[in-house]
Amino acid sequence: MVITNNHELPTEEELTVQEVNLSGPALKAGAFHLGKYCEFQNNEFMLCREELKDPRKCINEGKAVTNCALEFFRKVKKSCHAEFTQYANCLDKSSQDSAFAPCRNTQGVYDKCVLDNLQIERPHYGYFCRARIHDSERPAPPKKEKVVYPDATPGLPDDYPRTPANYGSRFIFLE
Repeated sequence: MVITNNHELPTEEELTVQEVNLSGPALKAGAFHLGKYCEFQNNEFMLCREELKDPRKCINEGKAVTNCALEFFRKVKKSCHAEFTQYANCLDKSSQDSAFAPCRNTQGVYDKCVLDNLQIERPHYGYFCRARIHDSERPAPPKKEKVVYPDATPGLPDDYPRTPANYGSRFIFLE
């Protein structure tokens, strides 16, 4: 993105937010439940980014996603810390690519703990790929008006004589 003097960038205070300070395997361990827990905030943020095409206008929605993730992991730490840590360690140390397959037993224990304590069921495979309608409270962005050129060339009238084509049909696909 090219920036000129006319662009106003957000200040450091606007961008500063507490980060989710977790490792990759820990984020992967909580990803499915986190996605379901923060689904509304995540959809709101992605809708804002897609509609406005300017990340500077979606900073507050991004902060809401981060705060939701922090809240989720605090609840997990409070209620399912041992199960979560065991599952994250299994993902980290059982395979080179943090595969889920070797850790199905610890995943089951973690899923049951989250279901019992946080009432969040692990979403089924493909849950996040399904198309959904998101009801947003933000107003829709103004639609671009269609450009109408006043000097457009008018089309030929329907009764205008049309001479046959010299080298075959004008309508190749109609024959």
